[in-house]
Amino acid sequence: MPRPGEKKPLTCQPLDTIKVRMQLSRSGMTPGTKPRGFLATGVMIVKRETPLALYKGLGAVLSGIVPKMATRFASFEAYKGWLADKDTGKTSTGSIFLAGLGAGTTEAVVVVTPMEVVKIRLQAQMHSLADPMEIPRYRNAGHAVYTIVREEGFGALYRGVSLTALRQATNQGANFTAYQEIKKLAHRYQPDLVELPSYQHMVIGLISGAMGPFSNAPIDTIKTRLQKSTAEPGQSAVKRITLIAGDMWKNEGFRAFYKGITPRVLRVAPGQAVVFAVYERVSKIIERISPTIVEEDSYSE
Repeated sequence: MPRPGEKKPLTCQPLDTIKVRMQLSRSGMTPGTKPRGFLATGVMIVKRETPLALYKGLGAVLSGIVPKMATRFASFEAYKGWLADKDTGKTSTGSIFLAGLGAGTTEAVVVVTPMEVVKIRLQAQMHSLADPMEIPRYRNAGHAVYTIVREEGFGALYRGVSLTALRQATNQGANFTAYQEIKKLAHRYQPDLVELPSYQHMVIGLISGAMGPFSNAPIDTIKTRLQKSTAEPGQSAVKRITLIAGDMWKNEGFRAFYKGITPRVLRVAPGQAVVFAVYERVSKIIERISPTIVEEDSYSE
């Protein structure tokens, strides 16, 4: 039976694979044609590669999901504590946002970047799982790590770390800030409730979870293309990012930067609803053994 932290990727991995394929796709470049949509991309993968292909890269996700979540929430609580007012113990909205930025950057460097590089390399492979004659370059997550390090060096696992950190930082900055502010609003409208019910935490998490994808979709699309490709000798990361962005703008137009936004929101928002509901439960346990940090107008739960 999957552990709680594994249920989200098991459910949402198909959406992530579709998102990655949409971001890597060059469809729609011919005049008069449109980029392949969310459903069409999913149907194409299933027909060409079998339904199990929607779960390509799952091994990389499962190996990183627990340390990623642990790093995210532990670092957020630590940064929030450091940024709290020393006299009142209150944490302002701005400090919450900074704590979210710090948490996102921390998880990107510690866990997310290597996991994303391996996951994207596996998801980008268009071999059919029903045809044993189609042998992929990367057989699984472990083989992908071995091959990438052997052929491109250990640093290749951290390709796109700056964009990943920027994406995760803006994700968590927007996510945590929106969550805390909407939660305060819910308390104001329901003053008789000492604690919000779990379903309200899930609804608030759902709304806040959608903030990140809309705020940084171009960053995520460029990152995906960067991490899928191998590095050119003598070419800096800034140069590669500039070339990818310039090529997208010139050949595919502005809409290309938002490829995959639909499956990304459908994957991230429900996942955050579950994550924040669990976060609230765990926070209650932490509060029993450590001092409560107060936010402006409300207590953190």
